[in-house]
Amino acid sequence: MTDTASTTSSATSPAAALLRIHEVAAETGLTPRTIRYYEELGLLAPAARSEGAYRLYDAEDLDRLRFIRGLRDDAGFSLAEIGQLLEDEQVRTRNRDLFRASRNVDERRRIVLDALDRLNRQIASLRHKIDRLEDMVAEADARRDRLSHRLADLDAGREPFDGQDADRR
Repeated sequence: MTDTASTTSSATSPAAALLRIHEVAAETGLTPRTIRYYEELGLLAPAARSEGAYRLYDAEDLDRLRFIRGLRDDAGFSLAEIGQLLEDEQVRTRNRDLFRASRNVDERRRIVLDALDRLNRQIASLRHKIDRLEDMVAEADARRDRLSHRLADLDAGREPFDGQDADRR
């Protein structure tokens, strides 16, 4: 038997859907090194290992990597923030199951309070990120306004520099 998941004896076996790290890298746009780093950080665990100890990933792993990449690249989250979000999601799933299994009011209350604490932390983190982005937008707006004034001065035949360093505008 070879180490590749695609050469299993049955096309319908679960192993047939498993990909090696280079295939996952090509699918997600990440490098194998990045994927291994995410594993070291605990953001990802391969679904399985082949006989040759190659990491094997399933569709859920691909979705998780795309989610991590989106949070990192599109939303600007740090890996620590992503780790916290992923942990909170795992706890949310576990707590949902515990809540459904319990009939103890105190235990259910503890579970709901934990969920609220986690959501409040997520909301605070998101609001902080929004505040940072709004500050960045305000700075860009101010630069655009200065450039628009400079252009208006040039179009009107006025010298746009009022003794300040031209590079600061």
